[in-house]
Amino acid sequence: MAVTGTERPAETMSETGTLSVEVWRGRDDGRFQSFTVPHRANQTVLDIVTWIQRHAEPALAYRFACRVGVCGSCAMTVNGKPRWTCRTHVGKVAVDGHLRIEPLRNLPRLKDLAVDMTPFFEKWQAAEGRFHPTKTRRDPLSTISPSSPKRQAADAGIECINCGVCHAACDVVAWNDDYLGPAALNRAWTLVNDERDGGKRTVLDAVSQGGGCHSCHSHGSCVEHCPVGLNPTRGIAGLKRMTLVGLLSGDAG
Repeated sequence: MAVTGTERPAETMSETGTLSVEVWRGRDDGRFQSFTVPHRANQTVLDIVTWIQRHAEPALAYRFACRVGVCGSCAMTVNGKPRWTCRTHVGKVAVDGHLRIEPLRNLPRLKDLAVDMTPFFEKWQAAEGRFHPTKTRRDPLSTISPSSPKRQAADAGIECINCGVCHAACDVVAWNDDYLGPAALNRAWTLVNDERDGGKRTVLDAVSQGGGCHSCHSHGSCVEHCPVGLNPTRGIAGLKRMTLVGLLSGDAG
């Protein structure tokens, strides 16, 4: 179902012409529907989708929440590339006054621009992408130096907000259903570098299986498209090294 907000309507901005916009409607067997939308100054792609839902097609389904690049729920495919639509200005992506907006790729389509994120989060679970505590609330807090190499390696990947853009951009995800994907493996990398996490062996065993880190072809699409500038490819390379060392040392599961 389409989501609406209470923010100031985009139509109060000054109009500078019109845009030709194609929007995907339906599920896998759907089609593109064309709309003519007012082009306004400083307009985002999410403004375009919201205008269509409010003025042209009330049944249009899509997701958004914060509108300021914090939640990642508004991610869609815009002119062939996965993006946060709330942070993507039309002037930077429109080609000759034209936009084509689709749901994220590599995820099941629910309706129109909304996808089912369940497989994405199931990959996180398969990668053991959850914290494995070693202490209780009664124990003193661990002291971790922010300048330690492991802490810095973990810090480099912890800003992921689960938007699914890297998953949609990944070529390996597109043809290998078993592949855990860059977001899940990036999460695994932060955990094996977190000195407080007690599941390093469990995580490495999980990501070394078929569809794990060794399935990555290092194309770098996840790095290119990550809206917060993370480098999952670097973390995946680190997991490859760790699992190989574990195999050679006899410490692998």
